[in-house]
Amino acid sequence: MINKFLEIIGRPAIQFVLECGRMGILFFSTLFWMVRPPYRVRLFFKQMEEIGVQSVWVAMITTTFTGGILALQSYSSFKRFDAESLIGTMVAISICRELSPILVGLIVAGRVGSAMAAELGSMKVTEQIDALYTLAVNPIQYLIVPRMIACFLMMPVLTLFGDIVGISGGYLVATKIYDLNPITYIRSSFDFLTYEDVYSGLIKSAIFGIAIAIVSCFKGFNTQGGAVGVGKATTSAVVISMMLILILDYIMGALFFSV
Repeated sequence: MINKFLEIIGRPAIQFVLECGRMGILFFSTLFWMVRPPYRVRLFFKQMEEIGVQSVWVAMITTTFTGGILALQSYSSFKRFDAESLIGTMVAISICRELSPILVGLIVAGRVGSAMAAELGSMKVTEQIDALYTLAVNPIQYLIVPRMIACFLMMPVLTLFGDIVGISGGYLVATKIYDLNPITYIRSSFDFLTYEDVYSGLIKSAIFGIAIAIVSCFKGFNTQGGAVGVGKATTSAVVISMMLILILDYIMGALFFSV
């Protein structure tokens, strides 16, 4: 009975440790090939466009309405204590510290991470990745390095856009719907907002970008089973990326604000 129980919990545990180890190897291999020529700048800019530019509107719409709903929901609570002037502070700190990095990360994981896993998975099952070896091209350098660098750089940019439009969304709701003084809202937003609140969110988003790229590329590179395998790899990449974003957010939040 005990042996059966240990077998049931042991297999998933071993599989989990093996996958973490393989992802770690892929990450350090990517760092190794990142600094070695040739440097494929064209591929890098292509990935920046796909990951960053094409995600701007989705990220902006999401964070705008998130800032708006924060102001909408907090007004009734703050009004009980005659603290409506602090709505701007709450919206600005919440957006910059947590909501903008997390929401942008989840959007990119769903939109870009799935595309990465599906594209690389299709290349794997059709043996296109194996063909790169025959052409003396390292697949990690050619396929993963541009994606990871682009994710690492574009995630903070998207998050910064999210910060701006999220605070603006809260401003519109607070001033246009609840007739709060615009000067008071703006002053309360920035008087208590520190540089640490902003750069902590940007650092988080950069780490999220690395996690999304590595997980998605790893799942794509290890796809098996044809079209069904591609679908499973894509789903797995998105789910793991989203879970990892929330786990990393807690760890980094504890490191930044545990005083």
